[in-house]
Amino acid sequence: MLSLLHHDNLVNLLGYCSEGDQRLLVYEYMPLGSLEDHLHDLPYGREPLDWPTRLKIAAGAARGLEYLHVTANPPVIYRDLKASNILLGNDFHPKLSDFGLAKLGPVGDKSHVSTRVMGTYGYCAPEYAMTGQLTIKSDVYSFGVVLLELITGRKAIDQSRPSKEHNLVAWARPLFKDKTKYSQMVDPNLRGHFPMRGVFQALSVAAMCIHEQAASRPSIADVVTALNFLALQYSEAPKKVVLAPLHTESEEFKTARTSNGRDSDHEQEGAIPKIFAGSHKEDESCVDVSDVRDTEMHNKCINDSWQTQNRIKAREQAVAEARQWGEALREKRSKGDF
Repeated sequence: MLSLLHHDNLVNLLGYCSEGDQRLLVYEYMPLGSLEDHLHDLPYGREPLDWPTRLKIAAGAARGLEYLHVTANPPVIYRDLKASNILLGNDFHPKLSDFGLAKLGPVGDKSHVSTRVMGTYGYCAPEYAMTGQLTIKSDVYSFGVVLLELITGRKAIDQSRPSKEHNLVAWARPLFKDKTKYSQMVDPNLRGHFPMRGVFQALSVAAMCIHEQAASRPSIADVVTALNFLALQYSEAPKKVVLAPLHTESEEFKTARTSNGRDSDHEQEGAIPKIFAGSHKEDESCVDVSDVRDTEMHNKCINDSWQTQNRIKAREQAVAEARQWGEALREKRSKGDF
């Protein structure tokens, strides 16, 4: 089965060795280790993941799971999604690994497959743990736990915390009922550098994924749409802004430039510096006026503008998809499914 699964968010199987009762699988090297290494028990000197990187990892892991559920034929149920099984390549590119517990999903008119309960405590969906009935929604639950880990910085199971906080899901569920407490759920290692609205949206996705009723959980395709949207909305803002044409900087522009600096970590979602000679255009490149005087940097300005326009087009497409997802979600809520 492993040799048939190929996706940018799945670890590549390079080869294997079989001799007697010994088996060896050879996978591609993932230089940054696992997500668990960057979330929990950080060694001294290791920087915690910032908010855009967490969203990037979540969206990538969801895309890998979507491939298993939607593209693979028959569908594959991963069955052991957890932080330690999400490996990170260069630039924190996530890939799912360790398919030792993977199971072919139901086909035809079957709604589930029955199997001995396997997986990791804290990540297993409740209906699977109680009945052994496995569905693709079991993976969605596990993904919701991982998403909670990314947002909160907490482990799925942590015996070092007070008894009421041992289980991440059990701790989070009461807090989901009161949005005024959402800010208390965010990883302290983020040191306040996150968009509150983005946190609200990410927590809403996590809450739906860990719904006690499997049928009420979203499909992984809907989760991918939502997280792609969030990852684009809250990607890191440019460090520089476009200045006016070659002349002395005005006080008005100086004020605008200062207000769009890196200190505005809680700025409006999707905000892009809009200060090009007061035109408030979103599709301008982001280089300093002193650099534009140089021909090489002027060419860079043109290239950056083209890249920014492509990013905006991608963002607009993601917004449209997210709106469709949101409308479907509101319809389900109105029917009492959530």
